[in-house]
Amino acid sequence: MRKWSLLSIPYVELHCHSGFSFLDGASHPEELAVRAAEFGYPALALTDHNGLYGSMEFAHAARRVNVQPITGAEVTLRDCFPGVEEPEGGHHVTLLAETPQGYANLCRLLTEAHMGSERGDTRLALPSLLELSEGLILLSGCAQSPVAAAMRSSVADGEAFTRKLLDVFGPGSMFMELQDNAVKGDTARNKTLARLAGRMGLGVVATSNVHYHRPERHRLQDVLVSIKNRATLDGAHGARRANKLFHLPEPWDMRHRFESRPEALTNTLLIAERCAAFDLTEDLGYEFPDFEGSARGGAIESLAAMCLAKITTLYKDGSKEQQDAEDRLHTELRLVDLHGLAVFFLVYRDIMDLAVSVARDVRGEAPRARSGLPPGRGRGSSVSSIICYLIGLSHIDPVKNNLFLGRFLNEALRSVPDIDLDFPRDIREQLILKVYEKYGFEHTALVCTFPTYRLKSAVREIGKSLDLPMGELEKLSKLAEHRSASGLADEIASLPEFKERADAGLWKLLGELAEDVAGLPRHISQHVGGMIISSRPLVEIVPLEPAAWEGRVLCQWDKDSCEDAGFIKIDFLALGMLSLIEESIDLIADRHGEAPDLSRIDFEDEIIYDRVCSGDTVGLFQVESRAQIQMLRRTRPRNLEDLAVQVAIVRPGPIVGGAVNPYVRRREMLRENPNYEIPYPHPLLAEPLGETLGVIIFQDQVLTVCQALAGFSDGQAESLRRAMSRKRSKEALIAHWEEFRDGAAANGVDDTTAREIFQQVTAFSEFGFPKSHAAAFGLLAYQSAWLRHYYPVEFYVGLFNNQPMGFYSLDALGRDARRNGIKTMLPHINRSQVECMAEGDDLRIGLGFVRNWGADIATRIVEERDKRGPYMSLPDFLRRTPASLKRPAIENLIWVGGFEEFGMTRRELLWQAGLWLGPETDNDRTGGRDDHAQTELALADPYASLAFPALNPTDQMVAEYRMMRFSADLHPLTLIKSSLPAGTVTSDRLPHLRQGSTVRVAGLVTTRQRPGTANGYVFVMMEDEYGPINVIVKPDIYKRDRNQVRMEPFLSVRGKLQKDGGTLNVIAYEVEALRVPGTPIRRRGLSRTYETSREGTGLTTSENVGNGLSMVHEGPESDIEELPGALPPVMDTWADPDQKGPTPFSYLTALRQHAPGAKSWK
Repeated sequence: MRKWSLLSIPYVELHCHSGFSFLDGASHPEELAVRAAEFGYPALALTDHNGLYGSMEFAHAARRVNVQPITGAEVTLRDCFPGVEEPEGGHHVTLLAETPQGYANLCRLLTEAHMGSERGDTRLALPSLLELSEGLILLSGCAQSPVAAAMRSSVADGEAFTRKLLDVFGPGSMFMELQDNAVKGDTARNKTLARLAGRMGLGVVATSNVHYHRPERHRLQDVLVSIKNRATLDGAHGARRANKLFHLPEPWDMRHRFESRPEALTNTLLIAERCAAFDLTEDLGYEFPDFEGSARGGAIESLAAMCLAKITTLYKDGSKEQQDAEDRLHTELRLVDLHGLAVFFLVYRDIMDLAVSVARDVRGEAPRARSGLPPGRGRGSSVSSIICYLIGLSHIDPVKNNLFLGRFLNEALRSVPDIDLDFPRDIREQLILKVYEKYGFEHTALVCTFPTYRLKSAVREIGKSLDLPMGELEKLSKLAEHRSASGLADEIASLPEFKERADAGLWKLLGELAEDVAGLPRHISQHVGGMIISSRPLVEIVPLEPAAWEGRVLCQWDKDSCEDAGFIKIDFLALGMLSLIEESIDLIADRHGEAPDLSRIDFEDEIIYDRVCSGDTVGLFQVESRAQIQMLRRTRPRNLEDLAVQVAIVRPGPIVGGAVNPYVRRREMLRENPNYEIPYPHPLLAEPLGETLGVIIFQDQVLTVCQALAGFSDGQAESLRRAMSRKRSKEALIAHWEEFRDGAAANGVDDTTAREIFQQVTAFSEFGFPKSHAAAFGLLAYQSAWLRHYYPVEFYVGLFNNQPMGFYSLDALGRDARRNGIKTMLPHINRSQVECMAEGDDLRIGLGFVRNWGADIATRIVEERDKRGPYMSLPDFLRRTPASLKRPAIENLIWVGGFEEFGMTRRELLWQAGLWLGPETDNDRTGGRDDHAQTELALADPYASLAFPALNPTDQMVAEYRMMRFSADLHPLTLIKSSLPAGTVTSDRLPHLRQGSTVRVAGLVTTRQRPGTANGYVFVMMEDEYGPINVIVKPDIYKRDRNQVRMEPFLSVRGKLQKDGGTLNVIAYEVEALRVPGTPIRRRGLSRTYETSREGTGLTTSENVGNGLSMVHEGPESDIEELPGALPPVMDTWADPDQKGPTPFSYLTALRQHAPGAKSWK
């Protein structure tokens, strides 16, 4: 720790909040540490509310700027004064960890506070604090201190309460906390507490109750408090800080505030010196958990014996493959022993053995239990390890696939390696619970994550606190393009609808506050699958708290802090495709008598590769995106190695590094000329880049390129990898560039070439796949393609039942199924199960897919049918089903034809349901309806002879989208294709048109993408009734037509047809909402009538309407229609009473309001 003079540096802040005091602190831990260093602080304490969420991040940030980090927390107490009503915010004290034991006690206390409190109101019982005081320094707290509260009652109460604390902590570990932030009452309280301290023999200490690092952040802190209280700034006036003096103070400022009590400043230095006995970055005391069999021998010996025994079963005795495997194993075992990681691998082995047991229980007697499916599969760089392969953590042979180990294990490794495991969802959920059961809740926890403020959340929440119009805020959040809140001011200035307000007071303030809030944590949440395990109780290493899911516990650190702590972090990841495979295998066995073993299928099946190369990959794993489909038609993979490249190439790393186009062109040239010579950036890179045709595609090639070209050691390569994988890595990359440049020069590489290659290397600061990960995912991509080809019904049933996953909505997936000959049949009350099922060669949609039908209620309906036979009529159904199935849910199933076998039209069934059920007034009723008075009355129906017509096709289509969000049969544009704008070209005609033709296309948007690597281009995939249409929107067109591109479900696009090999794109000139006859369009000063479209027909002018606001109306010049704001409550009123059916406009309007979800990515 830095040495200091009591005279030269008179102050250390011991009460400081960061953004991890959620919605209260307004600065990042690093900002506080840097500011403290600027002020010359020798030390700084972080004391966030009831947690150590940011403590590890803060400790490392402080060490980087040579400031001693002090770990602490401001803890909320309860039960301080039995029989007295607790104040709303509780009583606060400040606790600082002086020793490792004090830190362990602090963790236990915080854990108990969270475990024993209601979520959102964390409080620690005072008796618990008094039992675990060893190694802690207690400061009496802020204005909400229990000591201050006792003194307000009486001097005697104050002395008695202080004595209670003092008897436990002792005079050397308890200080009276004085704060002077120029708030009314500070001066009087400080005098009272100082006098009390003098009488009790206690020291006093000055603090500032810091909530932000700079004074100007007080605006953001006010807003955060408003958000926390769900109020505007005015509405939260009473909860906000009184002024802007709650910033990190300069020492001279504190000298001024406490000039009459210099000892209060001196004591901050003395406390900091004492707290130097504990350093969170070095004194954590974490140990790996014990492995099964640890009592019988050493870890490295056990691991070696286990792996050598497995080699004899996987490789032919005496073969070259066996020798290569043994050589690789010895290399890995040496590295494992060097880094003390044998226990790490053996614990993972135990976890996988546990997964085998869980999979056996979950699968039961199902066919998949006998099909050779592993319980889970490895992913990521760990797949390159032969140890992982031999102990069952990976299913990919690293010897056969020539996988590079250095990305996972190397001599310079400085942290515990990362092993990710993918499981089917049902196995994963049970496995997590079994891990808790095996190791105990005190030794196991889920890793947390901290959702941060992004642009949309910043707009909505900050805007609401500023009392800006909610409608405008919603529009801005939908139109804004940036993901980071820091780009909001630019967004406001660039949007035509908002740019005039960019300099207006509150809108300008919104942009400035969003800049400040960017990246601040909003609350704690659960990581997708990370778990940590420890032999020492975790509750002494990091505080724990209940997860949102019952029976699970979170630690208070995210994955980066857990990595810094050296924890074993096991990522249990749920992979929907594995769940699909498990379900499909069961269906195949049930329908065909035998379950296929996917590890033994033909991986060189030409038919499978032909379909993949044609771009027919919707619904397949990892190769279904628009970019993948187009690239597959050009790269034409013909084996698993090619598929691994394909999986890895459409990632930010290769894209930013400029690898994609060269690779694709070289693949094409090699097909034309097998003797084509690959141009390498430098001859030294021929070996590391040989398999990827001279470009960097795999993340591990970053390391091999640096070693081959610049002579990097394992340590340098590992340091570069870490710099690229962590936050705020740019500064570190500059230092690595200098090493790279010098090393390359020593190998005769000129500066220009070295710089170009280093830029390609550092592109992998963006996301990229190691080859091992790509190989694992490429194999799964092939297996999904094989299943779809040979067992299409079973595959699509599994695909429907395991959403959400992938790029497409159920609507798009259903159309793809129908293109492949699989009908998707509507839910049926006597045929459907809860989920989708195979019915002959088709797919029957499950009852649980209908709006307002959850899995629980659908299960009860199916169980009743299985027990007592099919439902014979709607009244029979109503009598036999629980009242918890509400009338809206029943009507939704009627709308989509679920009861049509009863011989009545849907409108007749709706009428009958209304008569039987009447208005539902008993919302708590959960039993059956057989005793329901309404269903027992035999009333004459005066409308029995009333005719109810069947739904027309357009109403049926709208009903399906409204009740299921997808169509089971027709494409929505099929019913209005004669009304599409003149000259519209369908997707099946595009291949027959000339390159460069100007075309107009129309379709339903299925996906939108605006990748950060695409320089502002937007890629829109639409579908018409014949197939997909790819639209590329250039930045200038997007800027002009942003509203339509981002928000319209149905688009009409005019543009240039681009044909490149087997790929077709429309380069947009104009993007607009699809308009059909009957559409009113607002214009100022003029009203014009479109017969069918803008093109090819004359325009007629009508009179102005109102104050210069006119309407453009498509179709006959009749009454002008207004765009409806919401769907009518009764669906068939969409049709004009004077017409035979609904107009194309009213049909399209209804669809727009319940359009299928288009998936969008940045």
